[in-house]
Amino acid sequence: MNQFMDKDFLLDTPTGVKLYHEFAQDCPIVDYHNHLNPRDIAEHRTFGNLTELWLEGDHYKWRAMRACGVEEEYITGNASAYEKFLSWAETIPKLIGNPLYHWTHLELQRYFNIATPLSSVTAPEIWDKSKKITTDADFDTVSLLKKQKVIALCTTDDPTSALHLHEIIAKDKSIPFRVLPSFRPDRFLSPSSKGWKVALAELGEHYDVQISDLSSLKEALSKALDHFEQYGCRISDHGFTQFGYCRGEADEAFTKAFTGRVLTKAENDDLVSELLRFLGEEYNRRHMIMQLHLGAIRNNSPRLWDRIGADAGADSIGELTDPFALSAFLSDLERDGVLPKTILFNLNPAENAMFSTMAANFAPQVQYGPAWWFNDHIRGIDKQIDELMETGQLFGSLGMLTDSRSFTSFVRHEYFRRILCAKLGHLVENGQYPDDIPFLGKMVRKICYENAAKALMEEQK
Repeated sequence: MNQFMDKDFLLDTPTGVKLYHEFAQDCPIVDYHNHLNPRDIAEHRTFGNLTELWLEGDHYKWRAMRACGVEEEYITGNASAYEKFLSWAETIPKLIGNPLYHWTHLELQRYFNIATPLSSVTAPEIWDKSKKITTDADFDTVSLLKKQKVIALCTTDDPTSALHLHEIIAKDKSIPFRVLPSFRPDRFLSPSSKGWKVALAELGEHYDVQISDLSSLKEALSKALDHFEQYGCRISDHGFTQFGYCRGEADEAFTKAFTGRVLTKAENDDLVSELLRFLGEEYNRRHMIMQLHLGAIRNNSPRLWDRIGADAGADSIGELTDPFALSAFLSDLERDGVLPKTILFNLNPAENAMFSTMAANFAPQVQYGPAWWFNDHIRGIDKQIDELMETGQLFGSLGMLTDSRSFTSFVRHEYFRRILCAKLGHLVENGQYPDDIPFLGKMVRKICYENAAKALMEEQK
């Protein structure tokens, strides 16, 4: 029997052990998609206890607690910090096989040197021991990121953000890593949403553009990109529940939506497609990467929406993405010579092969991204690696990201690296690949760090 989450956790072959410990373990981290608050980094925030560190905004954990019957009072309600921690501790043993179980214990090990499994029995001891560490001045957000060898990370930012916090971070000599903004214009590309006109008014006011037609909206978005570029932005991000693409009467669709009339699905697709195509050209011209996160149904529970709002942990996997629409979008940009570097993410695991093969059609500009959200568990990561090996190209993979709001979530890179090395170890020891450790080690370092570093940083040399 293997020891519980020991130094060779998930590594069950000598080759996998060698690849992880000699090539993957000490790689720096480039985290090109997360939801960390830049204010917390700029202010070197500290955390009073594990509840603040773990449960304050992590809807992954909230979702698991609800599934285990924890009352909302002890998740996002007014219960004390210790009561909320106890509720999480009582939940943890029930999450067998869940990545949250593994991440929690990796975080206890890496940040607190605690190897004891968390449960209702061990919770008081772990609370007391961890609290002595979290309140230390050396346990601030910057120290946490340095501890995991983070050299660059990209926050997710609305185009109306002033980005002054990124400026403060860039000027702080005590912060040895880069914190770059990501351009996330989703609310301006949602003409059928209730808040679209308000969003346009905010964007126009922020960049001194009177938005009244499609041309002026494009002008404001272009000015927003100019602003983001000044602060080192190298990457954009888009999320779509339903991805549609066509070429139609976008100006007419804008006028109809702007005057308060309801768009048909075709009209909505006309307008969104034109804006997305315009942004794709802008990204290409500015050497920015475009991320497409496709297939999430957000904020399903009216009860949680009314109580908490967005990002409450009431999201799920949506319908399949239309491959013809995705192909048409990428084809149009490629045909015009303006296809930016693009990363495709699917939430529905049934689409792995479609996304991997679609990315390969437009390689090397387009890549199949890492296992995302409901797929970032052992099976999901394993299947994503399989798909890249079988229908794509693993050697050029951009590795892993956190997609998280937690400053201790960077152990997810370790989780991915262990699964990757275990997979490669099996191929070698099953005779499916030669025992060429130097080349395999080079591959591991490229996937875990070098490919993402090159993609994100090469234009800033």
